[in-house]
Amino acid sequence: MTKRRIALQLFSLRDALAHDLEGTVRRVAAMGYAGVEPFGLTPETAAQTRRICDELGLAVPSVHVRMPEGAARDVVLDTVAALAPERVVSGFGQTEFASRDGVEKVCERLDAANAAVAALGLPFGVHNHWWEFEAVDGVMPYRVMLERLDPSVFFELDVYWMQAAGVNPAATLAEFGARARLLHVKDGPAEVGRPMVALGEGVVDVPGIIRANAANTEWLIVELDACETDMFEAVRKSLRYLEGLEAGL
Repeated sequence: MTKRRIALQLFSLRDALAHDLEGTVRRVAAMGYAGVEPFGLTPETAAQTRRICDELGLAVPSVHVRMPEGAARDVVLDTVAALAPERVVSGFGQTEFASRDGVEKVCERLDAANAAVAALGLPFGVHNHWWEFEAVDGVMPYRVMLERLDPSVFFELDVYWMQAAGVNPAATLAEFGARARLLHVKDGPAEVGRPMVALGEGVVDVPGIIRANAANTEWLIVELDACETDMFEAVRKSLRYLEGLEAGL
């Protein structure tokens, strides 16, 4: 990862974003983030977000979208085209991972989504939660995905949820190799359902994780799902923490 490729997943500021998209993105840029990762866009808000980011010099390393399938397919692809991100990311909920057969069906749908996004000239990847790292029918879902997904499908690995599932993120990243292009970094107690904290204030070995995947990471993306403290302050402190790490890594 080259210096300063640190972005913010805007889901962290979803409450503020719902009331003031442009003002919120401007505050993120003023903090010093190099990019943002939008979510939940329409073609109209995607075009607005692109305009704001271009004005502020913010990169859009990726976007989270619904699966481009069924009735949602065209609007999702139109949204992606309006935003013009570097990469596209999607995923599935926990119920889809109840059996190995379910995981294999997930892989089929992800491969179809990959083909649809590839037609736009963009890479497609998968974002995880904890359920991809909990055994089902005697196998780890993520290993089934690594084996069965088209090799062009990359992974945006949320290292916090990996740890919450009981695996060692730094060690497990080696299994993904060059497919681990984006890392979602967050901190806290690494327990599902408990609030998170600014990076550097929890139990996650963020420096070790960054070192473990340094050869493959294109962007570090801060995402704090919920904090008991002010979220703007938490994401600002997280950026400063990562900047401090960069100086010593």
